[in-house]
Amino acid sequence: MTRPVPAIVILGNGSLATARKIAQLYPGALVHGLAGRVEGADRVYHEFGATLREFYQQGTPIIALCAAGIVIRTLAPLLLEKGAEPPVLAVAEDGSAVVPLLGGLGGVNLMAREIAAGLNVAPAITTSGELRFGTCLLNPPSGYALGDLELGKRFVSDLLAGETVRIEGSAPWLAQAQLPEDTQARLAVHVGPGERVPSAHELLIYPRSVLVAVSGAIADLPRAIRQALRDAGIAVQSLACLLAADTEMASPSLREAALELGVPLRFAKAGASAQELARDAIAQPVCVRGDSSIAVAVAEQPLDLSQIGRSRGRLAVVGLGPGAAELMVPAVKAELARANDVLGYETYVRMAGPFRDDQVLHCTDNREEMQRARHAFELAAQGRSVVVVSSGDPGVFAMAAAVLEALHESSDAAWHSVDLQMLPGVSASLATAAQAGAPLGHDFCVLSLSDNLKPWSIIEQRLDLAAQADLALAFYNPISRSRPWQLGQALEIVARHREPGTPVVLGRDIGRPGQTLRVTTLGELSVDQVDMRTMVLIGSSTTRVIPRAEGSPWVYTPRSYGDKLTPIP
Repeated sequence: MTRPVPAIVILGNGSLATARKIAQLYPGALVHGLAGRVEGADRVYHEFGATLREFYQQGTPIIALCAAGIVIRTLAPLLLEKGAEPPVLAVAEDGSAVVPLLGGLGGVNLMAREIAAGLNVAPAITTSGELRFGTCLLNPPSGYALGDLELGKRFVSDLLAGETVRIEGSAPWLAQAQLPEDTQARLAVHVGPGERVPSAHELLIYPRSVLVAVSGAIADLPRAIRQALRDAGIAVQSLACLLAADTEMASPSLREAALELGVPLRFAKAGASAQELARDAIAQPVCVRGDSSIAVAVAEQPLDLSQIGRSRGRLAVVGLGPGAAELMVPAVKAELARANDVLGYETYVRMAGPFRDDQVLHCTDNREEMQRARHAFELAAQGRSVVVVSSGDPGVFAMAAAVLEALHESSDAAWHSVDLQMLPGVSASLATAAQAGAPLGHDFCVLSLSDNLKPWSIIEQRLDLAAQADLALAFYNPISRSRPWQLGQALEIVARHREPGTPVVLGRDIGRPGQTLRVTTLGELSVDQVDMRTMVLIGSSTTRVIPRAEGSPWVYTPRSYGDKLTPIP
């Protein structure tokens, strides 16, 4: 399993050179710079504390180029369970000091050594076990799992007190450690997949060398898998993955079992039995036990999952929000980070970046929605992790509907087996409304004035009914060079049901550089004040305008409809 890519966070331009050196050590790592103080960072953030806490809660390793005390105070409220910490390091802005702070069981000291070597300094490691033995016994390498953390702490404490230790099983990473080995020692590091009773005298480390193949419907699958492992004398900690036929990719019971057991799912071409599935999947020597429905395969070495079947393809349709990085929801950021392929209109794909070198970008024209959706399914059906990007929210005049339409039209079973997710974003109407106050604070209607995909007669009818219903209105695609007359007609329709003093909000490029916000009235609004990049919000009969200390006035639509309010000009 690969390590998560760290986030490098800096507060000023003086740290940028050091940050770039560190980024070279971790392919895909991005430098996050404070807005207004850093020029040339990969990503911009606006609040240091919120940014660090978000990374920490996502499990992202953090390399902060600032004083250690700032990081400690920022993350202190989140420190709950030692075993759940991602690595957190503080690095001097000139690279003269590397201090591991959190994540001893997540490899923070390994990262500290890597960064220190890259900067040609000594890491400030204070962990007793690592200083004495040159390794963290409680943090075995990828492909191995620690048995019991609390017993492990007691074990290391006894070692530090002067006891010797013997190694049972294959532990190649300990060959270079400075452990006080003795073949007759009371303490033992035991490495193997077999189920053992935990003991304070043993440090149990399990190689993830076990695969469980499943074929057919099985009641209470997690319990059945645990029982199969128990019958085979295998510890559940050694389980590396579940394997099933690719015809079962969409099986809820398989997905729930994998989640409960904390292991990934892999899929292969269907075999006659679970034993055949298991035997065909593993290239190295393997012992297979079980029957036609559940088989336990034990390999001699930890399994390389990339060589076993393939994963279920994933297709996420995401909304980037209006453009500002801080308005992109964390789930979308995480999805972009895990993606193999990113598809979308080129402007939006560039907005979602930067990307790692191994991520493939598929940029297309904004009018090629269905082709883009079909291409996304073709990629995901190969087992890839695919993201289709939209600005704003993907379900508001964007790609979510096109993706579902492509799926609806397809009879390809592989497409229907893809793990399809829709992740929301802040839509342009909501971002504009937030800048203005709460003009959409009561019932409202969102319409696109583009007649590319629907007749203008339908737009007119809906406009008339929405305006008659006294709904606040949000107009997407209000005008373009090919449709210079439609906004004017739309305003004429609205004016049949609204007073000239009805507040109107014009938000252009909200959430992007150069954004502008203007508050006017329906009577004063002219077509030349609007372009394709403008969001038009027209209030209802109750929408109010109040002064703001600076900038445009506040606009809001009260939620109460008991006493009809007269708009204030």
